Amino acid sequence: MPAGRRQIYDAAGLPLTLYRQSVISARQGVELDRSTMARWLGISGALVHPLVEALHRYVLATRKVHTDDTPMPVLSPGNGQTKTGRLWVYVRDDRNAGSVAAPAVWFAYSPNRQGLHPKAHLAGFSGVLQADAFPGYDKIFTDGRVKEVACMAHARRKIHDLHARKATPTTTEALRRIGELYAIEAQIRGQPSDERQRIRQQQSRPLLDSLELWLRERLLTLSTQSDTTKAINYMLNQWQALVYYCDDGIAEIDNNIAENALRGCCLGRKNFLFLGADSGGERAAAMYSLIGSARMNGLDPQAYLRHVLTYIADHPINRIGELLPWNVAHLLRDRSE
Repeated sequence: MPAGRRQIYDAAGLPLTLYRQSVISARQGVELDRSTMARWLGISGALVHPLVEALHRYVLATRKVHTDDTPMPVLSPGNGQTKTGRLWVYVRDDRNAGSVAAPAVWFAYSPNRQGLHPKAHLAGFSGVLQADAFPGYDKIFTDGRVKEVACMAHARRKIHDLHARKATPTTTEALRRIGELYAIEAQIRGQPSDERQRIRQQQSRPLLDSLELWLRERLLTLSTQSDTTKAINYMLNQWQALVYYCDDGIAEIDNNIAENALRGCCLGRKNFLFLGADSGGERAAAMYSLIGSARMNGLDPQAYLRHVLTYIADHPINRIGELLPWNVAHLLRDRSE
């Protein structure tokens, strides 16, 4: 790769995206230098920083948060090679439990996957944290301030992958039993949390107790080294976190809310190949936070960002929350009608 192109990628927070924008604008007769667009992006990132911080505070000002992370290739300075950074996602969304509070998502970037990063991101949070079984979260749960809730979809996926390769009576029965749990969730989606808890205690808890007993019995008949044994042990090793949702109507059976919030990052990763630097990762996290939250509230992200960048420079910092997506939704919808 030519040195000039490496410098272009270094300067841009979302490198290939800016490259494509410059090509598109050139076809329309408008010459836009990529370094100029990169500076615009940097200025925009500084402008929206207080808004992203307000979004962060809002996401954590609740009793349940979903989290996940995904790798992001990042250009290492000086050698033209890439390293692996991480984008962490934190989602506030209790609509399944009948809440009318606005959903929102906050992203954070880190240069690695050390557990100290989610611990810092969640400083001050207390409540329910839905996540996968990543050991980096373990220290967050040690003092009891944050309650661990696991993801049934992760556990099911391990069994489903085995079933897809070669169906067995064990995998077939396990998937059937888990399917019964999801059928109950489909019936109570959107109901108040206390009603969800009541139905789960009546219907889901007996199924989970039966499932646990059946899994332990199956282990006695399987080789300790088999893939099926490993999949079953994955479930049993985090059983208390997997069944917690039955005791708390605001919790979910899985962490799909966080996984869905990461889909845009995975698509973007294919488009821009890699981030130009750690600073680019931080800018990307800020933009993903605003864009993702706008989408969750039914807004066109481009219209929302246009509104924010039009008014934020002159907006009082102590009223920055007025520019959060759900607080300007009526303005944007009125203009589109």
